[in-house]
Amino acid sequence: MLNIIYGDCEGVVTNPAVYFKNTYEDEWITDELSRRMIQDVDRSTVISARVIDSPVLGGITPRELSGGVKTLILINKVPDMIFNASACGDNCAKWLLEMGKAKDITINLRHIMDFGNDPFDIYIRNTDQIVHSMKELVPIAGMIVR
Repeated sequence: MLNIIYGDCEGVVTNPAVYFKNTYEDEWITDELSRRMIQDVDRSTVISARVIDSPVLGGITPRELSGGVKTLILINKVPDMIFNASACGDNCAKWLLEMGKAKDITINLRHIMDFGNDPFDIYIRNTDQIVHSMKELVPIAGMIVR
C-alpha cells in the first residue's frame, strides 16, 4: 500500500535528485518498471543503462532525467528509505499508486498531490487513516500541509 507522511518527517531524503546522482546503479535504469516510468513521465526511451533518448534534449544520461522520475526510481529501488516525493509532479501519482499496489512504500509529501478521480487506497501515517478518494484525502492533507 502507498503510505504517506505529510509535512516534516525525520530521516526523510529531502533532495532525491542528489541522492540518485550519487547512488543509482545501471540496472535500475533498464528495469522494466523504470523504463515504463521514464517513457511515461519524461517521454524518453531507455536505449541502454547509460543512454536515454529524450525528445527535447537528445541523448542523455540518467543524471539528466527529471526529478520526478529519479524520485520514482528511488522509491522503487530503495524501499527502506523515505523520499520527499514533492519532487514529483502530479504525472507521477499513478506510478506511486501502482508501486503501492505491488508492495508497501512510504513517501513524504509537502504538498497535496492529485491522485486522480479513480478510487485508491492510501494510508496517511500522520492520522492513522486509510483514504480512498481525493474527496477523503484533501481535507486531511490540507490540515497538515500549510
